[in-house]
Amino acid sequence: MNAVLRGAMRRVRLVGEAGMSTAEYAVGTIAAVAFAGVLLKVVTSPAVQSALTAILAKALKG
Repeated sequence: MNAVLRGAMRRVRLVGEAGMSTAEYAVGTIAAVAFAGVLLKVVTSPAVQSALTAILAKALKG
């Protein structure tokens, strides 16, 4: 394969992947937001809040 053809194939490959990274960032962002939502629900639950309060109280006492 000559150098011109390899260069053209490389450019086509790079252009074809340009939208792919944007889609991957979008999926990653949606996953991060979903994880943050679940984490918020867990941390704000009464059971976890009381456990965290007890841990902090014990750490500050001693």
